[in-house]
Amino acid sequence: MHTFPRYAAASPRQVADLVRENPFALVVTAADGVPVATHVPVIVEERPGDGFEGATLLGHMARVNPHWRTWEQGAQVLVIFSGPHGYVSPTVYRTDPAVPTWDYAAVHLTGRVELIDDALDVVERTVHAAESLREPAWEPTPASREKFAELLPGVVAFRVRVHAEQSMFKLSQDIDAERYARVRDDFAADNPRLADLMGRS
Repeated sequence: MHTFPRYAAASPRQVADLVRENPFALVVTAADGVPVATHVPVIVEERPGDGFEGATLLGHMARVNPHWRTWEQGAQVLVIFSGPHGYVSPTVYRTDPAVPTWDYAAVHLTGRVELIDDALDVVERTVHAAESLREPAWEPTPASREKFAELLPGVVAFRVRVHAEQSMFKLSQDIDAERYARVRDDFAADNPRLADLMGRS
């Protein structure tokens, strides 16, 4: 991903929050020169520092998906986390001349993938991470855990050991405060997550 210094994250915490709050990621590899991508839930297993270099991620996918078979030799993968995004119309600026743009946030993490045996642990940890974002949060019952166990033969779990991180938080930072406030207020009506992200920058 090409990045611009002026669209850097406000802090490492902003990057971590985007990854945690948007766990439905795109995992991309290239086999024989052909890119392959799968949308899967991916959570943070461990993050030893402020950034993601040296961190580990956990994910799982359907066993019938042939994508994971290219990972048996420890392939390099790109994991893309996309945050809220939205079109910015020149009508919001109330100035002329003006041009439209798109505000968005994204984090790209690159690392080596490895298959792991304990799919049940990964599934349960993924559920816990997703439920931690909800109120009230759901707790699996013994019957639900039995159902998880029934489904496990159809699941493949994996870990990604991250060695590179890139992020872009293009949130109208390059306009004056008055127009910035108008963009944020416009998003607040129908894209509140993006407006909230702008408020944190």
